[in-house]
Amino acid sequence: MTSIQVQPVIMAGGSGTRLWPLSRAGYPKQFLVLSGNTSLFQQAASRLAALADKDLVLHGPAIVGNEEHRFLVLDQLRETGLEPSGLLLEPTGRNTAPALTLAALHALENGHDPVLVVTPADQTVTHPAAFTKSLQDAIRQAASGAIVILGITPDRAETGFGYIRAQADPVGMAVMQFVEKPDATTAQRYLTEGNYFWNSGIFVLRASVWMKALQTFRPDIASATRAAWDKRKVDAKFVRPDKAAFAAVPSESVDYAVMERCPGSDFPLRMLALDAGWNDLGAWDAVWQVAEKDADGNAATGDAIFSDSKNTLVHATSRLVSVVGLSDVVVVETADAVLVSDRSRSQEVKQIVARLDAEKRDEHTVHRKVHRPWGWYDSIDSGERFQVKRIMVKPGATLSLQMHHHRAEHWIVVSGTAEVTNGDKVILLSENQSTYIPLGQTHRLANPGRVPLEIIEVQSGAYLGEDDIVRFEDNYGRSNP
Repeated sequence: MTSIQVQPVIMAGGSGTRLWPLSRAGYPKQFLVLSGNTSLFQQAASRLAALADKDLVLHGPAIVGNEEHRFLVLDQLRETGLEPSGLLLEPTGRNTAPALTLAALHALENGHDPVLVVTPADQTVTHPAAFTKSLQDAIRQAASGAIVILGITPDRAETGFGYIRAQADPVGMAVMQFVEKPDATTAQRYLTEGNYFWNSGIFVLRASVWMKALQTFRPDIASATRAAWDKRKVDAKFVRPDKAAFAAVPSESVDYAVMERCPGSDFPLRMLALDAGWNDLGAWDAVWQVAEKDADGNAATGDAIFSDSKNTLVHATSRLVSVVGLSDVVVVETADAVLVSDRSRSQEVKQIVARLDAEKRDEHTVHRKVHRPWGWYDSIDSGERFQVKRIMVKPGATLSLQMHHHRAEHWIVVSGTAEVTNGDKVILLSENQSTYIPLGQTHRLANPGRVPLEIIEVQSGAYLGEDDIVRFEDNYGRSNP
């Protein structure tokens, strides 16, 4: 039996604006635990790792994401025990067609022409065995040159998804048309007619087939992305296309660039129906749909109390949330923002995010607790001329060698051991010990131990913004803000 080389590809560059305030640009929904015990990204990686079979030779996943999330990706992959074949970092977002082109070029580097199994990083599946079987069938079809997309049989008149119109033929299902997100009346008609399927965004094809189709339909995207790829820089698993060249790549989705042009062309586009409890968790209503519910249809994450309420979702992260007399409502609480929405209108949360963005508010981008490649910090209090942070540094991790023009800092060790560079001195501090970093002093914090280091940092000064950092050395390739 001839073996088939398989290259999983995870598209991990989305922002998940409709799941605000939990999902934010700095920590988007694919890295959150919204269903089960692992993040959506980890679930996607684990599902793809299960595709290996007697005739399917599986490579490590290729992840397409952005620079800001690169250490989140690596940390979460390590937790699953998986090693990526490459982490392809987009210098700027250019939509999914250029992103997939980067993955195809990466896959063709080793001389093989593997079958690409392409999936978003932000979906959930409740029947993994059925998912595996469908993807394995799709891989074997794609090995012969077909483009195979997975369609979901709709169980409701959903207006939040794009649709595929498919028609049965002697060898399965042929894709006839892609349809945009419909209004409620049209969605009900699609459900009634029965030959329309939700577009899962999961598709399978050889790397060479994608490049040939893209060259046929959008040669401008193909040539511009290849130009950026040819000038790439490689740092261990990180692959960085040329920034200036990638900025010139036309922004387009996979569907618009290629898939919608395939029906009636020389590129056979097939569909497999996926019956695996699929959900893309695109909005809070979708999270409620897959959540475990009580007898009144209420679903809760965190500390929540319901009274005389029905079909309501509460997601609490930092305190008790109580609801009384509510029906079909979403309440999402974080340390710095609260969302209350009619559940049926949860798609409209993106309008709030757009307003936050327009007003340049931090709640659009980051949480109060901000993750960094070395650990995290939580801004627990602030006022005029002071800020208090709780900081965790991973074992063996080191912050940048830096200084500040406008603030001084006090560090108090709560647990673990701190190695502190303070000017020309290097000292070790243990629990309950502290030190003072004067304004303008070069300094660095490191964790030489085997357990997490936690400190309290008290900043004082005329300006306390994160852009008041001058970095002299950094282990993570970061430049000055």
